[in-house]
Amino acid sequence: MSPVKLTRFDRSLAAELQNPAKEVELYWLGQSGFLFRTPEVVWVIDPYLSNSLAAKYRDHQFSHERMEPPPIAIRDLPQLDYLFCTHIHGDHLDVPTLESIGENQPKTRFILPGGIAEDITHLRVNRGRFIWAEAGKSISLKHKINVVPIKAAHEGFEYDKQGRHRFLGYVFRCGTTTLYHSGDCVPYEGLRKKLQDLQPDVAMLPVNGRKKELTEKNIVGNFSLTEAIDLCLQARVPAMIAKHFGLFAFNTIKPELIDRAAINVAKELQLLKAEAGTRYTFSPRNRA
Repeated sequence: MSPVKLTRFDRSLAAELQNPAKEVELYWLGQSGFLFRTPEVVWVIDPYLSNSLAAKYRDHQFSHERMEPPPIAIRDLPQLDYLFCTHIHGDHLDVPTLESIGENQPKTRFILPGGIAEDITHLRVNRGRFIWAEAGKSISLKHKINVVPIKAAHEGFEYDKQGRHRFLGYVFRCGTTTLYHSGDCVPYEGLRKKLQDLQPDVAMLPVNGRKKELTEKNIVGNFSLTEAIDLCLQARVPAMIAKHFGLFAFNTIKPELIDRAAINVAKELQLLKAEAGTRYTFSPRNRA
């Protein structure tokens, strides 16, 4: 049995989410963003649901105009219990999205890396709603969902004055299902062992890679597709959902490369590309 089951739907994501969840579900929001649902709890991670970076970088060498519209309007999101961000970059911590949710969803708690606390003082959300995540310190959510933040290397580690990481990934333990969202990350020593210990059923990993011309412009990169696959194989993660592509034309890969790689590794890894119009559900592996 494959670890991940895909169910396609033709109607809008907003309409699809009108039906209550019966199990752990996952929906792609574009780039690194996902919406998670269980029958009791709903949360999002890295939701970039505006086009704010197009205006911010209008005169930039690299256009930040969206390649595709958001799959759901901010106003159409279901009631969120939590909102996670992995780091400060605008396609992961989108100020218009967070402020709108903060204003219109008063019960949502915001879980953010402690290392960026001093960088978001401008964010118009009551800081009493923030939970500061630190690598290695578990966070308990409602209904016995446990979250383990782990450090991420966005071409390197960064810290605040207190030594807290500015880039994080999160491992979500939802009953018998364990899901890993890496944030923006490249391979680093110790990551494979960490994942072997945490035993995620699925890893959501970026695959846009790194380019010298972008790094020189301070646009740091991520795993290449090959590196992401290798990490899953070495850490014995049975399934991977490729993310962080298809948003900005200057910083993506062709989706067909993911499809081709999926065929090549099918005997060892269930490799999927993140897709809109798709509900992902999970068959937990035997951990004996």
